[in-house]
Amino acid sequence: MDIKDFSSNDFPHESELEKIANELFKSVPGSTQPNSGLTELVQSQFEHNDSISENQSSDALGKISPNLVNHKSLGFGQIPSSIAGSGISPSAINHPSDFNVDEPQTSLSDPHFYNGQIPKSVAGSGKSPSVENDPLYGLHSSAPLAGQLPFENEEPFRNDLSGVLAQINFSFPTSQLPHVSAFGVNEHSYYFLTGQNPVQYANHFLGGTGGHSNTHGLTSYVKPPFDINLVKADFPILKERVNGKPLIWLDNAATTQKPKLVIERINHFYEHENSNIHRAAHELAARSTDAYEAARRKVQYFLNAGSVNEIVFVRGTTEAINLVAQSWGDQNLNSGDEIILSNLEHHANIVPWQILAQKKGLKIRVIPVDDDGQILLDEYGKLFNSKTKLVSFTHVSNALGTVTPAKQMIDMAHANGAKVLLDGAQSVSHMRVDLQHLNPDFFVFSGHKVFGPTGIGVLYGKEEILNSMQPWQGGGNMIKDVTFEHTEYHNAPGRFEAGTGNIADAVGLGAAIDYVNKIGIDLINQYEHGLLVYGTNLLKQVPGLHLVGTAAHKASVMSFTLDGFTNDQVGQELNKEGIAVRTGHHCAQPILRRFGLESSVRPSLAFYNTCADIDALVTVLHKLKSGQKTSYFGGR
Repeated sequence: MDIKDFSSNDFPHESELEKIANELFKSVPGSTQPNSGLTELVQSQFEHNDSISENQSSDALGKISPNLVNHKSLGFGQIPSSIAGSGISPSAINHPSDFNVDEPQTSLSDPHFYNGQIPKSVAGSGKSPSVENDPLYGLHSSAPLAGQLPFENEEPFRNDLSGVLAQINFSFPTSQLPHVSAFGVNEHSYYFLTGQNPVQYANHFLGGTGGHSNTHGLTSYVKPPFDINLVKADFPILKERVNGKPLIWLDNAATTQKPKLVIERINHFYEHENSNIHRAAHELAARSTDAYEAARRKVQYFLNAGSVNEIVFVRGTTEAINLVAQSWGDQNLNSGDEIILSNLEHHANIVPWQILAQKKGLKIRVIPVDDDGQILLDEYGKLFNSKTKLVSFTHVSNALGTVTPAKQMIDMAHANGAKVLLDGAQSVSHMRVDLQHLNPDFFVFSGHKVFGPTGIGVLYGKEEILNSMQPWQGGGNMIKDVTFEHTEYHNAPGRFEAGTGNIADAVGLGAAIDYVNKIGIDLINQYEHGLLVYGTNLLKQVPGLHLVGTAAHKASVMSFTLDGFTNDQVGQELNKEGIAVRTGHHCAQPILRRFGLESSVRPSLAFYNTCADIDALVTVLHKLKSGQKTSYFGGR
């Protein structure tokens, strides 16, 4: 049966559900009836924490919120009991009184969404979509089952209720996510965007046989991938107030904020492990070395690199590209050789090659883009000739958000005998990167773009290529043996890590990767795609707003200009409301000039953003156009 065929008569009456639930609830030993005074109970419970013993599963904890695992400020795994199955976020309890919890403000109606309406945003609603979307909400036993944590969803009545729940084979909109078209309408539908067939999605991810398998029990409904309220609580800086307003961080393409897990891991390193690495027999040297090399392995697995020896720690993307240019490029490129770049590039993937070209007499050729900011693959193919030695291009444009067809472009380069460097600074935090599938010769990214510290980044290179490259810098740590006549170098990665590196922040990067893995990069990608669709449709409704970069495949970025206002004026007005966006040329002047611009306003998303953040942005823009000066947050 299709969703549109359902009517109210197809659903069990709520009194029937209540009767079944109450009877089943009574049948469980030790159970009690649900308490009608839930709000008072939650408020009283929020004043203390429920302790969790060390022999209980930290993996299960991570399913709720990665930062709750071994959270030091709470003791081992302690969590506010108000989170436990209540459906009410602790943030709602301390919400300012002049914000209406029952009717949180949202933006204007959008015909692209369900019934032409945008769902109420989750911010300040006091409701956890992952709980309110659960048909069994309110039926859970007051005591955890054996082997379960106190705040995990316990579902002992699933089999008994399957007959009723089987009548409902789709999920309802939650307050945290926008509604999109029904499953199958387009290839970018996701299970948590309402209207999709959750049975087909659940079976795809849980190893079922597709959309025609059993619809009872587990696959009769779905939940959002994570509770956005709990995720936001993991980032201390998101509690900041700017100009008296709650901070809304929409400058994620410039840098991402750091979860408490990362901050505490770096503190732990300096308090308990600080030492130089690889050079001593004492305990702290062993701890430090273990932590540093463990971070390298985490990066290898995160990128699906072939070997841990292919992961070189550097200061960031810029240093990684310069290393390749000044080592591999200087060693292998000669006068008359050609390098292909794309029109989408960040200055960090242009200037190092220009310096090398001037030094060695090289030629740089540029892949053009169309009016949407998409790579013109036919034109790209025409740039190759016998002198082409390197192609270096971005995976995701930092100025437009365009996702390039990286696999196809890499294969084309290799077919023409060229090496490839792929700039992943804007992709690693938004999508899965599989280097053995993509097959670039080099890949680079910065830790601070993926919720890690600044000053740390990664150069990936195929092991045989790295070992053939001349060292970039000389000093300690990168040598096997030194005499005044000769020096013998380590193989990669050591030969490119001269001196004392940024040990603590490498460890912090490892913690950031742990955090992303706890949530799941694929779920992050799906959630952010929903936000991008939501935000793009709302921005299109602002009079005089022009989107810059409208490629079919995009990630995170929603650049625009607004008639009647300079980009700096827009940024300043948004800042008055606590909204942080980037204005300027974004270190990508060539691509902006391709569109006849010198700068733009660039909101950019991460998985801790919400529909409410976008609502706030769009509200300010509408008020700017109408000349209003009142605050989005009701004058707080």
